[in-house]
Amino acid sequence: MPMRLTEFHRCVRGEFGEIKGEWILHSHVLASRGGTAEELLAQGVEPREIWWEICEDFEIPELRRLGPDD
Repeated sequence: MPMRLTEFHRCVRGEFGEIKGEWILHSHVLASRGGTAEELLAQGVEPREIWWEICEDFEIPELRRLGPDD
């Protein structure tokens, strides 16, 4: 099931906070993809795939990969 972009951003902010989350989206090159999250989203890569790659790069525990509980 595709992940909505709003859900993707909520997961990033929930895990890293607003400032660090924005930095990660704009500056962190994903090891397995060779581009930033922002670049990959612009290329049409599914947000869920990018989120899982971010989780891998930053060693986010599996329980937190589902995003924050609201």
